[in-house]
Amino acid sequence: MAQKTLADGTPPGAATAPHEASAKRWWILGVVAVAQLMVVLDATIVNIALPSAQADLGFSDGSRQWIVTAYALSFASLLLLGGRIADLFGRKTAFLVGVVGFAVASALGGAATGFGMLVTARALQGVFGALLAPAALSLLNTTFTDLKERAKAFSVYGAIAGAGGAVGLLLGGVLTDALDWRWTLYVNVAIAVVAFAGGWLLLSNHRDAAGSKLDVPGTVLVAAGLFSLVYGFSNAESHDWGSPLTWGFLIAGGLLLAAFTWWQTRAAHPLLPMRILLDRNRGASFITVLITGAGMFGVFLFLTYYLQLNLGFSPTKTGVAFLPMVAALMVAAQLGTTALVPRLGPKTVIPLGFAIATVGMAWLTGIGLDSHYLSAVLPQLIVIGVGLGLVMPPAMQLATGGVAAEDAGVASATVNAMQQVGGSIGTALLNTLAASAATDYLTSHDPTSKLVQAQATIESYTTAFWWSAGLFAVGTLIAFFLYRRGVPQQDVDAAPVVHM
Repeated sequence: MAQKTLADGTPPGAATAPHEASAKRWWILGVVAVAQLMVVLDATIVNIALPSAQADLGFSDGSRQWIVTAYALSFASLLLLGGRIADLFGRKTAFLVGVVGFAVASALGGAATGFGMLVTARALQGVFGALLAPAALSLLNTTFTDLKERAKAFSVYGAIAGAGGAVGLLLGGVLTDALDWRWTLYVNVAIAVVAFAGGWLLLSNHRDAAGSKLDVPGTVLVAAGLFSLVYGFSNAESHDWGSPLTWGFLIAGGLLLAAFTWWQTRAAHPLLPMRILLDRNRGASFITVLITGAGMFGVFLFLTYYLQLNLGFSPTKTGVAFLPMVAALMVAAQLGTTALVPRLGPKTVIPLGFAIATVGMAWLTGIGLDSHYLSAVLPQLIVIGVGLGLVMPPAMQLATGGVAAEDAGVASATVNAMQQVGGSIGTALLNTLAASAATDYLTSHDPTSKLVQAQATIESYTTAFWWSAGLFAVGTLIAFFLYRRGVPQQDVDAAPVVHM
């Protein structure tokens, strides 16, 4: 859907739009950022509260993973459907329904009286998150098309997407320590009220793909494929790679996604048009988000274990310990999207970010039983934050930039799906490798010694960090070879600016 321009190259209405329209766009960014924070927080905020929830509701260790997995499964499998719904029925409608549904599901989880009720609430959070997240990201894409404004908007959004997990750990720790585990869910209701009020007042309901129809076969194939993939990786964590519940679902997921790709080349109204995937920079950005999602897991989970179990940090102190990384990530995000990419291009900046993150992760492997946070963790976290800040926001901006308005929702959903699947791969792969490293260390030493047992946990953490460094190193090479040379240009076929 080509965007007509005036003689000076501006979209119709841009020259005459009142100053308030520009100001309103930044308020829209604030609303979108608040909503996105709510979705990203829930990937980690409940994790810290799990021991308290387990003691309160009395469910088993084996059941505990389903509190996390239920959210991931429903969220990942329905993302593309959620993105297409936003395109077909309007982003404002999808956004507001997603916010309200997420809040209701969160309240249900906070009030849970048993395991079944809590798992159901988490699954419902995933369902409404899958509607909300693509709508939020596509709203940025259709609200900001000026390259400088878009760069600033995506630096904020990308920083939230990258650092939200760490903020979730902090908030989860504070709420669990100060109040009760239920408040890790109730807090979403307060956030949702702000997001809903802002969305209701500021957004307009454009239906850019209103003339299209929903691709039902494609929806079923991709939902089943993503479900199988995430479920298979989840089972690798709780069972092992040799279990039919692991490899069976992974193979099924691969076949279903292959069938989905085949169908998309033949469907009259494809759910994910191939033109979205075949753009070189966009394809490179999707892979970048996938690798970042997988590698970041090594920072959050295993470092959380190390800080709490080995250094004796409380949940709140653990969350605070991640804040320097969040700050570094946000500064680098602003620098990368607004200054470096517009001057140097993604082929230079994104591989550089991956390389910096690789160095930070490799440096983090130096932790030991007697290490101190200020010397063995803090500098490394700052380096990792700088690296990820140069990777995530620019990649998200390039993944959704330049798409036609009718594809904005599904392109945004693909970004979220890549991040979610990457996180699932990281969870399964790094957990398995870490557990194997601990087992190998114990078998080659005296397993009854307390010191050996403690050192085995360090071996498991450092193994996970080395593999995360390896993932980032692979990301460096892939980004360098896949991204096009040069600076991204303003695309006249991009989703038009929405003037309020």
